[in-house]
Amino acid sequence: MRRHRQAKIVATLGPASDSPEMIRTLFEAGADVFRLNFSHGTHPEHAARIETIRALEQETGRPIGILSDLQGPKLRVGDFEDGAVELVAGRAFRLDLDRTPGDSGRAPLPHPEIFAAIEEGTEVLLDDGKLRLRVTRADRKFAETEVMVGGRLSNHKGVNVPNATLPISALGAKDRDDLRFAVDHGVDYIGLSFVQRPEDVAEARKLVAGRAAILSKLEKPSAIQHLDEIIMLSDAVMVARGDLGVELPPEDVPSLQKQIVRACRQHGKPVVVATQMLESMIGAPAPTRAEASDVATAVYDGADAVMLSAETAAGKYPREAVEMMERIIARVEQDPQYRVIRDAEHHDPEATAPDAITAAARQVARTVSAAAIVTYTTSGSTSLRAARERPDAPILCLTEKPETARKLAIAWGVQCLLTEDVKDFGDMVDKACRLAQSGGYAAAGTRLVITAGVPFGTPGATNILRIAWVGA
Repeated sequence: MRRHRQAKIVATLGPASDSPEMIRTLFEAGADVFRLNFSHGTHPEHAARIETIRALEQETGRPIGILSDLQGPKLRVGDFEDGAVELVAGRAFRLDLDRTPGDSGRAPLPHPEIFAAIEEGTEVLLDDGKLRLRVTRADRKFAETEVMVGGRLSNHKGVNVPNATLPISALGAKDRDDLRFAVDHGVDYIGLSFVQRPEDVAEARKLVAGRAAILSKLEKPSAIQHLDEIIMLSDAVMVARGDLGVELPPEDVPSLQKQIVRACRQHGKPVVVATQMLESMIGAPAPTRAEASDVATAVYDGADAVMLSAETAAGKYPREAVEMMERIIARVEQDPQYRVIRDAEHHDPEATAPDAITAAARQVARTVSAAAIVTYTTSGSTSLRAARERPDAPILCLTEKPETARKLAIAWGVQCLLTEDVKDFGDMVDKACRLAQSGGYAAAGTRLVITAGVPFGTPGATNILRIAWVGA
């Protein structure tokens, strides 16, 4: 089941793809990580999906990552007397804490945290940004607004406040319950929605207590003000362009995507680009040319992974969507210009022995045309350093820890094999050559570049580089 590409594919499971047969089909088509969207579905449904993925993993012998994506705080208007109203541009409209059903002049907004953050001039967006209000007067219980962009507003539509940091946690009561369920069932990543500040990541990490990795979803403009701190506190990051596109002008999103990917590359943290990548394939067997170009752009930018959402969760063509994404990635990585861009974006290593060894491995592998770079790792840090270097050769990760292998399923170029820990230096070289050959990564007579840390099994202690010939 070796993948002949470097960027990874995350596929969301849902009603269109939760049968064991379809999960297997998506995996064979190219999915490396499966996303469980906790905005939908019940705990028993998610438990069944996790069980199916782990059974498939056991059968194929290939580690598969599972991302549990928490819903996050959902801010919504309340009810209306007639179920919906029509807002007219230029007219006044009031938002308040009164839960009495609304009418054409007001709406209940049962979120005191919003009123604590807004002030005169603040923009309030309704229904995914389709309607826009500007605050003319506000206090802790109400806001008088002017309708800037009108339209139909119905019960429980979402509310966004793009230019304010709201005094709310990224984890509501439902999220905490979902998080407990997810870590108890052995998922690999917790997707933290609507991160606004570093404290949100720290809070989630305390609750997870080392039982899973934290993937921070960047979908609030306020998070960009703390970008480096959030990346440093996270194990991985997602560019969640859906809500970013609601709270920011559309023309700002592409450059922001590049900024986030570049920052993650610099910090050596995996980054996923998500939302509307092959959106038309929800109902059509082929994407638009613009969508294909969008996926390709994310790969050219250096993203570790690209994600399918409704395309595989609820679409008519889940297998075809994964296959299309696989073909786009493969085509980009065959482009000579891709290597030029990748090398131009290469970051200098940090002034540490592990980074120096890993940077040297990339250069040595290119010089001797190595079939693969083999990394021995316990925590995954050695393999993530290798991925940060973006080498020409595939990165073969050997680890004895299934949880490490699963987390690395999202990292660029890293393919994992489970093996017992090595006893000594000779055993390390012998095992690397044997597994690389049996796994289809190297043929007899080719060379491997091997990195490891001595004493063996010490996390983050990469201090050895070895060139080895693969015997017959």
